[in-house]
Amino acid sequence: MFCNQCEETAKGFGCTIRGVCGKDEEAAGLQDVLIYTLKGLSVRNLAAMKASGGDPDAGTFVAGCLFATLTNVNFDPARLRDMIQEAVRIRDALPPAGSAEPAACTWAPASPAAITAKAEEIVAARGSVDADILSLRDLLVYGLKGLGAYYHHAAILDHEDEEITTFMQEALVATLQDLSVDEMVGYVLKCGEVGVKVLALLDTANTASYGTPAITTVRTAAGTRPGILVTGHDLKDLADLLEQSVGAGVDIYTHGEMLPAHGYPDLKKYDHLVGNYGGSWPFQREEFDRFNGPVLVTTNCLVPPKDSYRDRVYTTGLVGFAGLKHIETSPDGKKDFSALIEHAKRCKPPVDLSRGDLITGCAHAPVLAIAETVIGAVKSGAVKRFLVMAGCDGRYSGRDYYTRFAEALPADTIILTAGCAKYRYNSLGLGDIGGIPRVLDAGQCNDCYSLVVIAQALAEAFGVGINELPISYNIAWYEQKAVLVLLALLSLGVKDIALGPRLPAFVSPGVLKVLVENFGIRGITTVEEDLARMVPGN
Repeated sequence: MFCNQCEETAKGFGCTIRGVCGKDEEAAGLQDVLIYTLKGLSVRNLAAMKASGGDPDAGTFVAGCLFATLTNVNFDPARLRDMIQEAVRIRDALPPAGSAEPAACTWAPASPAAITAKAEEIVAARGSVDADILSLRDLLVYGLKGLGAYYHHAAILDHEDEEITTFMQEALVATLQDLSVDEMVGYVLKCGEVGVKVLALLDTANTASYGTPAITTVRTAAGTRPGILVTGHDLKDLADLLEQSVGAGVDIYTHGEMLPAHGYPDLKKYDHLVGNYGGSWPFQREEFDRFNGPVLVTTNCLVPPKDSYRDRVYTTGLVGFAGLKHIETSPDGKKDFSALIEHAKRCKPPVDLSRGDLITGCAHAPVLAIAETVIGAVKSGAVKRFLVMAGCDGRYSGRDYYTRFAEALPADTIILTAGCAKYRYNSLGLGDIGGIPRVLDAGQCNDCYSLVVIAQALAEAFGVGINELPISYNIAWYEQKAVLVLLALLSLGVKDIALGPRLPAFVSPGVLKVLVENFGIRGITTVEEDLARMVPGN
């Protein structure tokens, strides 16, 4: 195996024996083969679309499969094999794309041995590709995985866009072609442009389904009733569970990136959505153990569970782990959470892990509703600078840098955040500036879109470009959705982004040079050095 797609990849180079995430060689190989098969499917479907044909559902299928290969989503070999077989079925139902089809259009998973051999061939073939081209292909595919994840969330809320799914397929096909560095850079930047579009689509889908978020204070204290803990990112799963558990005598808690659910009016209306439990995904092995009740894992960030609580973990959607209970989607698109609810009734209440009240729901609409207050605070000098500290959390011990950086910020600064990186500083009690919280949590990682909208509104209000605002970017990354968000920011012209804790292992020196020269991308250094650069005059 070889996997370099996450920030924690082994030795800052790549996992070759077992993934740091817990993914084994078999699952890694199956994911590589699934991506390979999606490329062949895309070749045929694009050709059929040009001939006024094609499979209208293939694009959504591709998006879901891309999501399934994202870090900490699907570890289950059986589920991955099923996806490969379905990809081949869809591909082979389409007419050949011509006499010069690539092998990805005709290869067949005739046996487990054939799949293993193909996985080994895919890894071996990396050695014959120019380092910069290989780096750009990886960067593009990882961006597409993020794109697929966000598109999947929008699609299950009935918000779709054929232009987005068509680009996903075109970009996959590009990685099979002998393109130049400039051509590959073009695809990577285009991925960022489409990323902005998919983030806007998901923002619309979420607000249309659950209302416009409001700035909300969320309790973290545990109650006295049995509970169900919901982790991941899928708001629809949470909404359905809340509706099905009304009157059941069970409390529902959010975990990790589900915290922002408390800001949506159509979710917070449920009295038994009582609070947030624990912090971000890297700590779930301790937190799930102490929760005592069942845990519903709705999307990525699943860590291989400990035996002490694995019988309480339920997966759903694209999440997979061999031996865990999985809640399927019925043909009518619904899920039955009754077994999960009954399980909760038999459990003890959670052990209290209070970390103080947290503020969330600071998406673009509620923040722009107080825009005059924010602009006035900037003009008066009460707010000197904004720090965008969005992104991912992770297990790497060096991530305490973000806590120390937030603690060291002067009292006239405001943190704009989204994603699970916020758990490094959202319970520090940084206070407010004239009623404006000093940590404005826009929501999940996809809600980085809100931060862009806020920045664009401020730029318009002050009559300057986005890079002339008193805003600095100190972004933490872990997985491929963060890659897509980074590409989206670059496509909008945002420059001088500090990225950490480490720069991506899949970025070659040549590609890094392009990012530095054109966008000012840099790695983090020390709190003191970065503070002096990002908060000038401090």
